Amino acid sequence: MIESLLHENQLSNDNISSLLSSLFVKGIDYADLYFQYSVAESWVLEEGIVKSGTYNINHGVGARAVKGEQTGFSYSDELSIDAIEKATKFARGISSLKGSKKIQTYKSSSLIANYNGLNPLGSLTSKEKVDLLNQIDSIARKEPKVKQVNASLSGAYTDILIASTDGVYITDYRPMVRVSVSVIVEHNGRIEQASSGGGGRYDYRYFVDHNLAEVYTNEAIRQALVALKAKMAPAGNMPVILGSGWPGVLLHEAIGHGLEGDFNRKGTSVFSNRVGEQIASEKCTIVDNGTLANRRGSLTIDDEGTPSKSNTLIENGILKGYLFDKLNARLMGQNSTGNARRESYAHIPMPRMTNTYMLNGKDKLEDMISSVDDGIYAVNFDGGQVDITSGKFVFSANEAYLIKKGKIQEPIKGATLIGSGDEVLKNISMVSNDLRLDSGVGICGKNGQSVPVGVGQPSLKIEGLTVGGTEVS
Repeated sequence: MIESLLHENQLSNDNISSLLSSLFVKGIDYADLYFQYSVAESWVLEEGIVKSGTYNINHGVGARAVKGEQTGFSYSDELSIDAIEKATKFARGISSLKGSKKIQTYKSSSLIANYNGLNPLGSLTSKEKVDLLNQIDSIARKEPKVKQVNASLSGAYTDILIASTDGVYITDYRPMVRVSVSVIVEHNGRIEQASSGGGGRYDYRYFVDHNLAEVYTNEAIRQALVALKAKMAPAGNMPVILGSGWPGVLLHEAIGHGLEGDFNRKGTSVFSNRVGEQIASEKCTIVDNGTLANRRGSLTIDDEGTPSKSNTLIENGILKGYLFDKLNARLMGQNSTGNARRESYAHIPMPRMTNTYMLNGKDKLEDMISSVDDGIYAVNFDGGQVDITSGKFVFSANEAYLIKKGKIQEPIKGATLIGSGDEVLKNISMVSNDLRLDSGVGICGKNGQSVPVGVGQPSLKIEGLTVGGTEVS
């Protein structure tokens, strides 16, 4: 798609090289052009009816020039040579020097793609897409307590081409699909809501072949019915066991962001200047891996054309390194880790996570549970927030259970986990061997940009964590 679009606008490889050369004036350390073509659609079911369907096409180019810590950036949604020349003129304005520098010769590279680069939007007909949503509604309404069902099916396909002054000239073809299910249940006047879903870098047929409409719907119902029975959560400092899978979002927020290169270069992270230090329990090994096949957070190349990698962030409790894009890596005397990401051509790249998760330990979940006399078992989270500088976080558990005398008791609601990332890492005393990744729903926001990510972890025990509860004494 992107090649044909460039051809339509008389943008040959020579033209792109010429535009890049005009961007790379004296005084500029690095420059790149990021071409993008995207198509996306969304289908939404409410109250038993597919009420909306949208389809949009978006394309453009971002022109970036980097000088020291400064970035000049401009973009155009028009792909004519004149429009791109205007964008490059603006971006290179951070340098007052004249005269172009020589760009490196483009390197040819053959990479193994981490997903099938085919457009997923045509993998089901419009009728099949509507039928999938109706199937979700039909399954959900078999449960008498379900009063409302909302569901959505979305897909996108993005082609990019990156040309940079350090010799990168590369394309990537990125599919993405997602199904979301939300149900509202009611019993004896009490109303609760829960949601489920999943997706990744494959096509819609994956949902059909693996019967995932039923899986996601039943999971949303299960969580909602658990919430109907939940009692108010206690408060205090207590042992907390985090379940496997999606609870890894706590690691993503409270620890992962603090390991991104821009925060550490500026010294604003609680983990700044601590590479080589023991910052966590020796049971903890955490990686950021963008090479997992078909995962939501995976990339074949990042948004600067660097091949995606598996980066070990913490190994046996020792901080091994940070996540870098080219700018922050250069300023810190490091190499890019393949973690430059941007929301679209209209945004500048920055260091971001891909799929971030803790590796398996040797403990067992049942041993963790039996070791707790009085605590909670948090299985799912709604969301939370973190202060990067201090590492302090607040997370809300939307599915959690009391643990009393080594046994799981009744579900609780309103449990809020409060702590700091470095504190949590040190207080992890047990790590299970049941690593699970999330189902493919993660979206990460940073500096106004949103990108798809993955999280995961095995079950783990935190010896002491502050729980903000709602129980009235």
